[in-house]
Amino acid sequence: MNSDADAMGAAPNLVPVADHALLVEFGDEIDDHTLARIQSLDAALAATPPEGLVEVVPALTHLLVVFDPSTTDHRAIGAAVADRIEHRTDTAPGAHHVVDICFDAPHAPDLATAAERLGIDPDEVAQHHLAATYRVGMYGFAPGYAYLYGTPPAIQLPRNPTPGPPVPAGSVIITGQQCLVIPVAMSTGWFAIGRSPVQVLRNDPARPFLFDVGDTVSFRRISADELDARLPAEGR
Repeated sequence: MNSDADAMGAAPNLVPVADHALLVEFGDEIDDHTLARIQSLDAALAATPPEGLVEVVPALTHLLVVFDPSTTDHRAIGAAVADRIEHRTDTAPGAHHVVDICFDAPHAPDLATAAERLGIDPDEVAQHHLAATYRVGMYGFAPGYAYLYGTPPAIQLPRNPTPGPPVPAGSVIITGQQCLVIPVAMSTGWFAIGRSPVQVLRNDPARPFLFDVGDTVSFRRISADELDARLPAEGR
């Protein structure tokens, strides 16, 4: 058991949201330190929920605590949050996943564009991506949409202002320091630099998603032939 002030930095900022929620802000940095604080508070609230707690929604740099305003209020929830932070416990380390990726055409429609904007060769983009270890920071936007962070600075690009053409499920997309393996076909403003045969959405009610928040992910290069052989026929 550790003191938040001793081991985890400054106390978070507590921001009331309407009459039924409290936003717990841990700063602006998306990193392992911030994620550990969010995971710890999430686990503590789940283990000993304060009266009136409805839902806890963790994100990359903050956590939203939703409560029933007929049974509690911002002050009581804030005190409960402060208590859980003061007496936090460390969370167990996540699992590591190796995700296969193909950088060959036509499975990497934005790789050349990304390389041109970065001023490097497309294979350099691939090598930087393969050298990185990513961490699962949160789920959001759509089922199975796992936000990874850890894209190397050398290949970080701002999001495009308008979405491009749809890319298929399994596309590996990047923007800023974030990376996703998209679970369903969609249009995004991110850069699709490759495609994976790995399915993030699983047909398993007990474990619907491949990754858990806090897990780490690295990528391994495969050929277009291997990718095509492992993709379902309807997804090629």
